[in-house]
Amino acid sequence: MVKNQKLRKITDMKINKLFLSASLACCMAFTANAQEAQGETEYVFQPHWYALGQVGMQETLGEASFGKLAAFNAQVGAGYHFTPVFGARLVLNGWTSKGSISIDGNRSNWKWNYLAPTANITVNLVNLFGGFNPNRLVNAGVFGGVGLNIAFSNSEANNVNQALKASVYQSIEDPAARPDVLHYVWNGTKTRVVGQFGAYVDVNVMPNLKVGLELQANVLPDRYNSKKADNADWYFNGLVGVKYIFGKTHTTRHKAKDVQIVEKIVEVPVEKVVVKEVVKEIPAPLARDIFFKISKTVVTKDEMYKVAEVAHYMKTNPSTKVTITGYADKGTGSMQLNLRLSAQRAEAVAKALKDTYGIAADRITVKSMDESAEQPYNTPELNRVSICVVK
Repeated sequence: MVKNQKLRKITDMKINKLFLSASLACCMAFTANAQEAQGETEYVFQPHWYALGQVGMQETLGEASFGKLAAFNAQVGAGYHFTPVFGARLVLNGWTSKGSISIDGNRSNWKWNYLAPTANITVNLVNLFGGFNPNRLVNAGVFGGVGLNIAFSNSEANNVNQALKASVYQSIEDPAARPDVLHYVWNGTKTRVVGQFGAYVDVNVMPNLKVGLELQANVLPDRYNSKKADNADWYFNGLVGVKYIFGKTHTTRHKAKDVQIVEKIVEVPVEKVVVKEVVKEIPAPLARDIFFKISKTVVTKDEMYKVAEVAHYMKTNPSTKVTITGYADKGTGSMQLNLRLSAQRAEAVAKALKDTYGIAADRITVKSMDESAEQPYNTPELNRVSICVVK
């Protein structure tokens, strides 16, 4: 009797241990599958336009101490971000510049007005070294370019020059014979080439609105401030303002690993549980949008990195194939022209994959829109595109 009870107790303990082991194995398998399925979110950059408006102060380089030649300054402009790092902009800067000269301890000041349209190349340093992240709070970069400085209303400099001529050369009785003290004094409107470079910092306030600070240096020929100094003339601008972005700066894509359980064998001997699991990973689909300029079918250097990403993914996953669908903006040009453009854009991407990156032709399918095809985007310029889907 006692022996039977002991035997039953030992049996119950083994059964409990068996169920505990099986439950633990199931929980571990479920947790691993859940972690694999979570994946991550990927941000895909979208080229976009923006407009800016800024106000601030200018300091003209001269003989006076810092702050004595400060004047109000303003700037408006528009730009386009081609990639997460590189962009271009056209700005119109202007208001007032100041000059100063000291003769025998007596200082004379004057001011004049100007407008300076300037074209810049911009470089986002944060995206260059830290990668593209549209949710980043602060972005910073540098810019440089060239433009024109259109100066006018220089009457104060002329009045100062006349007064100094009468004072310095009073021994010369004939006023017309007295030389200019401001050797490069000018009248009317003068247009000169200006070089510009600087840095900026932007803070994200809302998805399409940024506030920021910009510091810029501008260099012109010696004659800008009416004085002869035998070196270039400089003025420096400090500006604060807002930047408004038109349209979307990015799209999001969820990268997840598809996990397919091919076989799951559970062996249950008397005192142990063996769980064997065979998992096959299937590559997640990859999509890239290759954008084209209006009426063009050539893949630009700024878009070629996306073609390289597609090729790299296909080489890493040799079982994948790509489908390339070309589009054109229906709002621009005739339907016959758009059908031809859409087909040539898809063929251009396919040719780059084959000729530049060595992707086999039997892994590439080329399509293009027909007359009934819907446009992939609401923005016209984004519909000049070839959409690549790899799976």
